[in-house]
Amino acid sequence: MAAPRRLARKKPVPACPNPLFVRWLTAWQDEAAAKGKKTQFVYQRALRSLQRYPLPLSSGREAAILQHFGDGICRRLDEELARHRAEQGADAQFDSVEGASPSMGGQESDLPRTEHHSRNNPSPGDLEPPSMRKHRPPRRYVPAPRSGGYAVLLALYQDSLSPHGRGFLTKLELQRAAQPLCDKSFTVGDPGNRYTAWASVGTLIRKELVLKTNVPARYSLTPQGLALARRLVAAEQALNSAGQAPEAEMAQGAKPADPAGEEEGCPEPQRLTGTLGSLEGAAGASGGQRPPEPEFVLRPGQFDILLCVDFTETLGGTGARKQDLLAELHRNAVPFDVRKLHVGDFMWVARERVQPCPGQLHPPPARELALDYVVERKRMADLCGSIIDGRFREQKFRLRRCGLRHPIYLLEESGSAQNLSLPESTLQQAAASTQVVDGFFVKRTRDLWESAAYLTIMTRYLSSLYGNKTLVSCTKEEAQSRCPPQLSSDSCTLMTFQEFNEGAVKNKAQTVREVFARQLMQISGVSGEKAAAILERYSTPASLLAAYAACPDAESRDKLLSTIKCGKLQRNLGPALSRTLSQLYCSPGPLS
Repeated sequence: MAAPRRLARKKPVPACPNPLFVRWLTAWQDEAAAKGKKTQFVYQRALRSLQRYPLPLSSGREAAILQHFGDGICRRLDEELARHRAEQGADAQFDSVEGASPSMGGQESDLPRTEHHSRNNPSPGDLEPPSMRKHRPPRRYVPAPRSGGYAVLLALYQDSLSPHGRGFLTKLELQRAAQPLCDKSFTVGDPGNRYTAWASVGTLIRKELVLKTNVPARYSLTPQGLALARRLVAAEQALNSAGQAPEAEMAQGAKPADPAGEEEGCPEPQRLTGTLGSLEGAAGASGGQRPPEPEFVLRPGQFDILLCVDFTETLGGTGARKQDLLAELHRNAVPFDVRKLHVGDFMWVARERVQPCPGQLHPPPARELALDYVVERKRMADLCGSIIDGRFREQKFRLRRCGLRHPIYLLEESGSAQNLSLPESTLQQAAASTQVVDGFFVKRTRDLWESAAYLTIMTRYLSSLYGNKTLVSCTKEEAQSRCPPQLSSDSCTLMTFQEFNEGAVKNKAQTVREVFARQLMQISGVSGEKAAAILERYSTPASLLAAYAACPDAESRDKLLSTIKCGKLQRNLGPALSRTLSQLYCSPGPLS
């Protein structure tokens, strides 16, 4: 008779020691498979090798000891790990599934979630059947104190407290507001790490805490993000008043925060001191219009004046002539840089002088401030074509609203005017109107070489004008709301080049007011100043149509806009133009 078979308890399967690496490799494999690439099999073999390895790995380089892990996979794992640490904090636990990098689309991992315990001594809960284990609710995300995500949430919350807030912040505004609340830089990475604190914004967007809209980007809090920011501030308020976090301030039953800040709860008391005061101070001082702190300041001797040339001035059908311009600038020893300008053909920046940092391969990126001068260059043939197709008025409109106070029209009168589609008198009238009515400075030159000489003289003039001044950065809204800077003083405020160029994007999302202004300027006789005067009283087509509907008869509708003051002389818009607008917006059928 055979001895009865003894049943032994099955040995528990150890927890996955490298869930982050497994998650990233799985995502890369799926991505390659979706694109039909053969690299999917490379990732598949590496993933199988990693799943058989029982010990945790601290870096992608350390994974090179495994089979099927080449230099490319190891390097990519280290890059993902660096991004993860930049987003979650330097002390983030990279072997935790909860802290997985959101760069893989923010999908939840299918790997089992385990508490941090010794893998050689499993807890009794791990020995229970799955059906008998207690269900643990998923942990809620909260950024680590003084991390990038933490600072972004509080900066956006601070803006929401201001009665003068617009409901959003641009990238530069958000970086300026969040930097005092963060230990890492939002613009410069640590030595050996190219990721900055700004990388955490992607996590907040994927967690649906921050909303990104428009071009250029606008950032605002979602309802979930606003609730989390309020709980952070409420928790700090309790810390400041009681010296410890009360149970009532814990984020709706969440557990205390772990050292990495991955679990929602009260932030660390020693690292939150002063944050609530800064938020309340900003909200209380908003009525007093306390000027914000500048993002950076360039002092005399710390910057150089540089001419920026739009890349379209070096390419195109007349490429040989355009290369002659650059050669002439180089011959005149003019420091210039060819780049993409969204408005204008030439402008000047004050570029910071940077020195290579010890231990870094490349020096930090130089910061730049846009000087208040921008040049639109036109040859007579270009001017003729822009008048015919409507670009002439549109370009002047965009130059006026770009934020730079001194627009210049550089008109090259080379070539014969007999072969043009418009008479020379019309072109001369357009140039005179640009200077007298629009307020541009019109500089006439005979040819390309005289234009290069003018740009050379202007570069040297601006170098002497700004060289001994302290340049303070500001936003575009701040630059437009202040009076023109006194160049005779020792300092002046200038917007950054990045904000100037991003704000001048031609195809960016526009407000109803901006579209209405462009629509009005398509009407013959409506200049930029006249359109602006109409917008001061009727900012949208709906408000104008409502005013027309309130008029008792057609005669009053025709005269509705006639008394609007416009221009420097504050003259009336006039009955003729008012009648034209009335016919356009009040006629139910096609115009005759």
